[in-house]
Amino acid sequence: MNNEEKNLKNQESVTTDGTEKATIITGNTDVSEDCSNDDIRKDESKNKVKGIRFGRKNKQKEENEKIQEEKPVKKVNHVGLYENRELSWLKFNERVLEEAEDTCVPLCERMTFLSIFQSNLDEFFMVRVGSLEDQKLLSQKLRENKTNMTAGEQIDAILKRVSELNDRKDAIYTSIMKEVGEKGVHLTDFKALTKSESKYLEEYFMKEIVPLLSVMIVGRKQPFPFLKGQEIYALAVLGTRSDKKKIGIIPCSSSVFPRLIRIPTKDDTYMLVEELILHFLPKVYKGYKVLEKSVIRVTRNADIDFNAVYDEDLDYRDKMAQIVKLRKKLAPVRLELSRDINGDMIKQVCEYAEMEEPHVFLNQAPLDLSFLFQIEDILRKDATLVYQRRVPQASPMLKSNEHIIPQILDHDVLLSYPYESIKPFLQMLQEAARDPEVISIRMTLYRLARNSKVVEALTEAAENGKQVDVLVELKARFDEANNIEWSRTLEDAGCHVVYGIDGLKVHSKLCLITRKVGDEIQYITQVGTGNYNEKTSRLYTDLSLITADKRIGEEAAKVFQAILLGSVVEDMEHLLVAPKCLQNKVIAMIENEIQIAKEGKPAYIGIKINSLTDKKIIDKLIDASRAGVKIDMVIRGINCLRSGIPGDTDNIHIVSIVGRFLEHSRIYIFGKEERQKIYIASADWMTRNTVHRVEVATPVEDPDLKLRLNEMFITMLSDNVQARELNSNGKYKRLQPGEEAPLNSQEFFYESAYEDLESQEKNKTILQ
Repeated sequence: MNNEEKNLKNQESVTTDGTEKATIITGNTDVSEDCSNDDIRKDESKNKVKGIRFGRKNKQKEENEKIQEEKPVKKVNHVGLYENRELSWLKFNERVLEEAEDTCVPLCERMTFLSIFQSNLDEFFMVRVGSLEDQKLLSQKLRENKTNMTAGEQIDAILKRVSELNDRKDAIYTSIMKEVGEKGVHLTDFKALTKSESKYLEEYFMKEIVPLLSVMIVGRKQPFPFLKGQEIYALAVLGTRSDKKKIGIIPCSSSVFPRLIRIPTKDDTYMLVEELILHFLPKVYKGYKVLEKSVIRVTRNADIDFNAVYDEDLDYRDKMAQIVKLRKKLAPVRLELSRDINGDMIKQVCEYAEMEEPHVFLNQAPLDLSFLFQIEDILRKDATLVYQRRVPQASPMLKSNEHIIPQILDHDVLLSYPYESIKPFLQMLQEAARDPEVISIRMTLYRLARNSKVVEALTEAAENGKQVDVLVELKARFDEANNIEWSRTLEDAGCHVVYGIDGLKVHSKLCLITRKVGDEIQYITQVGTGNYNEKTSRLYTDLSLITADKRIGEEAAKVFQAILLGSVVEDMEHLLVAPKCLQNKVIAMIENEIQIAKEGKPAYIGIKINSLTDKKIIDKLIDASRAGVKIDMVIRGINCLRSGIPGDTDNIHIVSIVGRFLEHSRIYIFGKEERQKIYIASADWMTRNTVHRVEVATPVEDPDLKLRLNEMFITMLSDNVQARELNSNGKYKRLQPGEEAPLNSQEFFYESAYEDLESQEKNKTILQ
């Protein structure tokens, strides 16, 4: 795996699904894409916030900062049935941490999971905690609509839980680095070095590091510096001859000197540059006595109210570029220390940074774990320390030596990433760009690869005279700058680019190719669960339906017509399209299963999503369970519904799969056998998706494809290696094979993809 791919794994997000930004193979992308204030409602009860030592000082919010409140919904008897969204996300990230702890996972991959845990948590503070801090400043009476917690109460609970997870993370890091040392790679400190080695490092420090350092001492003539988010600083408590104490700060993050300093006298032995700087602080602060020292790291709020700062008289793209810069300057929400220092001095630092003490965390592990990827590169020569290499396979539904478009006109195709390659879709776009019968290509773009083949095909199409309409979502969190640049590239090529809809993100994965063959209009429609990103298609599990069904094409055309006019469709017969006709239709289909159950007939709902927070849908699922509807759910990340509670949710079975690949696909199943409806979708069941975004779900009509999706879903439910089952107490229990054969659903799907291709090749040989 190259560095770009590893960085992608380390991202999302949030996403973050965090999520979604991939944040991760297991985040961005949930965090990065889950930032609305949809779970808040007013309550007159007084806020009971515990005494706070650390956190931001209360300041008056600007008048233009508003919170979107969800309309009240019909209440059910919900005691003990809901889970707080933020605490549920922390449970998800704990499941990521468990992968780093699991000795059955190869060592290098455990290091990756540990890095992902940290990057996920960083983004969580940037987005979710930042948003809660804003809510707390705005009102002490706002309560989220499921567990009735105020913003302050949620922050208190988060900080307590994060402290516990940090302790566990530190222990896992120590264990992993011990194993790394046993494999011959060492991260050392000065205690383990000889005098000659220490002398070498001192000379190296004075010659290679000192000239590049920006040394600061806080005083009347030098104010406390602005600490950049996620960057590392060395902090020193300095004693003067007059017994006064001063604060010294040195930035340690630099693109000039390396993060890992090699010890030349020992094989594969390194020291972190921040530890080197910290050790030699007396060499820098001459005339002062270094009383205490620590490495520090600040996390800043990244939750920007786009509408509040948007000026309609300015160019939208230019304004978005300004907003991206603004994010770097927002208020801090967390301060991390590598070493404990005097409480009074911590208090002083917090006052400078406008934080309160509960937001300060002491970590034993390095504050930035990104260097682990460098160590992985050294260890990867040992194949036992990494996952078995897997390559996306060709789809058995397509003939690789023939054009794609004629095959799509013949039959629907379902691609399953990363087990199958994204190349057929890219080939289809390239064919469309050159096809004289193609008159237009329309796409919604949310996140793109750095070297995007999708953009290449669209620009070629525009240059060939096709009408190319592209919605580029500039509010894709943490990808704004990338999307701004791609929008310029597309415009320069002659594409018609729009940037979204006021008040809504466009998160749909929709592509429409329109052909005119004689007097006939043909549509080829692609609806997916994941972004048009070649890199993440190898890391995320996603589904992509490509169909020539005219009914789907006509409705997709209406979706694009609405988007180009800055509006949304009101209703559709076949597609489910948020924000107007997805949530209500999902609820209607759940209600239909309820009525069938009340008639004494078998009723069933099967759902595969990243997150569940939409209270209207949750309450309807509770109603369905009470009515006897059997409900199976595979939910990777946030889940605000507790299952298995007698009389309420005992017909609901929920599992979470955290593994090698980020589970990102969305599947909706209603009913069984001849009345069964199956959809794939871009939307999770979160209010931010169902109410505040443009999302598209498409029905899958082909019997063979429906059978395939059913089999995939059953396989995921049967996973007894990577799956965790949610218990009625709100805890996730990792499933064990027991007497059954071990089943890792992700590995099963990859093996199936390899076997399908092998079988296809054998059939070719026989026919020849």
